Amino acid sequence: MVETLKHYVLIFALTFIALALIFSFLRSLIGPRIADRIVAVNMIGTQVIMIVCILAVLFHEGGLVDIAIIYSMFSFLAVVLFTRIYIGIYNEKHTQKEDDE
Repeated sequence: MVETLKHYVLIFALTFIALALIFSFLRSLIGPRIADRIVAVNMIGTQVIMIVCILAVLFHEGGLVDIAIIYSMFSFLAVVLFTRIYIGIYNEKHTQKEDDE
């Protein structure tokens, strides 16, 4: 009984996170600002990590947790890289605007 309930709760959580993943993906495409897109990419990474961890519990596979940890490191590095690029572009535009004045 408890295992069946746990199974259904995890399936519901997977479904809910998958829907949130779709909305986050749409936000990363639509924008409107680059900062919104960076936050959406970060949310997508976090949601994928949650999905992998839930699948690890459902399938009783400890190796999936290792994959989630590695994916979290790559996701973090990607968001840091996107943020650095965005800050560089912002500073360049700001400096160019000051030079024009």
